[in-house]
Amino acid sequence: MAPSFEDGNSVFEFVVRRGNGVKGLVDSGLSKVPEAYVQPPKERIDKENAVKHGLPPIDLSKLDGFGPDHDEVADQIVKAAETLGFFQVVNHGVPLHLLESLKDTAHYFFSLPPQRRAVYRSDVSPSPLVKYGSSFMPEKEKALEWKDYILMQYTNDDEALQHWPQEIKGVLLEYLRSSIGMVKKLLQVLLGNFGIKPDDPMIDVLIGKKMLSMNFYPACPNPDLTVGVGRHSDMGTLTVLLQDGIGGLYVKMEQDMDYGKKGAWIEIPPTPNALVINVGDMLQILSNGKYKSAEHRVRTTSTSSRVSIPIFTMPKETTKIVPLSQVVKKDGTALYREFVLIDYMKNFFGNAHEGKKSLDFAKINLT
Repeated sequence: MAPSFEDGNSVFEFVVRRGNGVKGLVDSGLSKVPEAYVQPPKERIDKENAVKHGLPPIDLSKLDGFGPDHDEVADQIVKAAETLGFFQVVNHGVPLHLLESLKDTAHYFFSLPPQRRAVYRSDVSPSPLVKYGSSFMPEKEKALEWKDYILMQYTNDDEALQHWPQEIKGVLLEYLRSSIGMVKKLLQVLLGNFGIKPDDPMIDVLIGKKMLSMNFYPACPNPDLTVGVGRHSDMGTLTVLLQDGIGGLYVKMEQDMDYGKKGAWIEIPPTPNALVINVGDMLQILSNGKYKSAEHRVRTTSTSSRVSIPIFTMPKETTKIVPLSQVVKKDGTALYREFVLIDYMKNFFGNAHEGKKSLDFAKINLT
């Protein structure tokens, strides 16, 4: 007989404090979503009326060299960053066999006994570089997110090999190594749009810190009542995301576009062999609002469990962030104040997801 999870305290104790995760709830024989996971109606995802993103992925192989193909792809990248803040890329340089291995490894890790994952709970983890958890900020959320995750901070290869979980560290390190060149290329294009040279040290500064996550969204008995991840933007520079074939990623449009109106939610369907790229808060601030950090969320499904594996790139905690001077000069005014990244991070990780509210920390009130 499945245990009773009628009140939020029992759910929190079982899922979070004991480290059983949402997967533990499902494995217990759960037949309906506990009240603690039922989202307010305005936060639920209406998948039937969502627009599907129909634009083809961007072919990054055309960035190699010069000429009209390079310029066309660079324009596509800039336009995507200025409008939706999300785009998909192919011929990205990450081996395709690795993409499949990553998804298989994520499913394997979350199939392990819960006590194997629970050793990395934030209050007991043997390393500050590794954190296992459920939902984003369960202590502060009005409704919990239907997600388990293992989050790794990257400092160097030696520390990763020493501290990251044995079952996943090899494939994740290979994923990171093979992705960083692509991230640099994208930043060279995006910053080059403002006149910054490809060899400018700023590019390395903007990706001085990396975090990787394996996210697991168990099959949900009532997916229409829940979310896998609530509305938010990513706090870093650029995010690289590997989706599996199930889908469930939705992005909010900040302006009218050919395929939808401002404020509508658009689904980013899985594309074989593609990676998803999204703009983070730091790039929106650096560009003085020209590039859009995308507000996005994830739905759940009743048919099968879903995995995703993001790489979050950002400056190091001690970096001072301020809009680029050449952009501010052209715009006439700065929309964001100067700050040190660690202060932004404390604000971001100290609050529940609430759209792009995290950007308020740096906004200058011009009224």
